[in-house]
Amino acid sequence: MFLLTPELLAAALLLDLFLGDPHWLPHPVAGIGRLITIQEQLYRRIGLDGYGGGLLLCLLTVAGTVSAAWLLLYLLYQLSPLLGDLATVLITWTCLAARSLHHESNLVVAAVAQGDLTAARMLLARIVGRDTAELDQEAILRATVETVAENSSDGIIAPLFWLVIAGPVGGVAYKAVSTLDSMVGYRNERYYRMGWASARLDDLVNLLPARLTALLMVLTAALAGLSGSGAWHIWRRDHRNHPSPNSGHPEAATAGALGIRLGGGAHYGGVFKEKAYIGDPRIPVGLTAYQGAIRLMYASTALMAMIGIAFLAVFT
Repeated sequence: MFLLTPELLAAALLLDLFLGDPHWLPHPVAGIGRLITIQEQLYRRIGLDGYGGGLLLCLLTVAGTVSAAWLLLYLLYQLSPLLGDLATVLITWTCLAARSLHHESNLVVAAVAQGDLTAARMLLARIVGRDTAELDQEAILRATVETVAENSSDGIIAPLFWLVIAGPVGGVAYKAVSTLDSMVGYRNERYYRMGWASARLDDLVNLLPARLTALLMVLTAALAGLSGSGAWHIWRRDHRNHPSPNSGHPEAATAGALGIRLGGGAHYGGVFKEKAYIGDPRIPVGLTAYQGAIRLMYASTALMAMIGIAFLAVFT
C-alpha cells in the first residue's frame, strides 16, 4: 500500500535536485531525532541503558516512525487522492539528500578555496564524525570526499532503493534506522551496548544499497570523466579496508575512479583510531578530486533514478 508511481518518484527527485532541504520545510529526521532523544533519556533514567534498552529504542523508533507515516498517508488518501499523492511526493522528497550533500560539502570546499581553513574545519565538523580541529588542507578535502562517497549511498542510493521497494513508508523507515545509527550507533563507552541494535540494523538495511552504489559508480565513472576500470579495481581490492561492512564499498569505488587514496587513521573524540588506506595515491586529494566526487555522485544518482523509475513503470 502507498507504493510510488514513476511520476511521483520523478517529482520528488526533481524537488530534491532543485530545492534540497529548505529550512521552511519540517523535516522528518528532526522529529525522529527528538523521539530518539526523549526515549534515550527515559531509558537511562530507569536503568535501561544496556542491550535491552537499545533494542527497545531501536524497535520503538522504527515502529513509531512507520506508524506515523502510514497513518498520515492513510488519512490524506481517504480525504483526497490528490492530497495523498502530494504527501507521498513530499515524504519521498525529504528522504533524499543529493542537493543537501552537495551544498554542505561545497561550503567546506569553498572555505578551503578561499584559504580559510579555520572555517573549513568548523563546517566539516557538521558533516563528519571525526575531530577536525587539527586537519590540514589535504586532510580536510580527503574527509570531504569520503563523506560525499559514503553519503552517496546512505543519503541517496539507499533511500531510493527502499523507496522503490517499499514506497514512502519504506523510505521513512530507512531514515529512522539511519538517524538511529547516526545518533547512538557508536562503539564508545556511552553507546556500545545501547547503540548496538541500531548499528547492526543500519548495517543490514545498507547491505545491498552500499554494494549497488559502488556498482553504479563503476558504471557511470566514465560519464563523469573518471576511471571506470579504476573504480572497479579498487572497489574489489579495498572495500574491506574500512571498519564499516558497507561504507568501504562506495569509498573504494570513489577512490579508484578518482585515482586518490582515502582512509587512514583519524581522531574521534580525542582518541586516535588507526584505519587502513583505500585506493592508491596516484594524484593528490585536491579541489579537482572533490569536483569529481560530486560528478560521480550525480551520475550514479541519475542511473539509480532511471532504474527506479523503470522498475516502477513495469511493476506498479
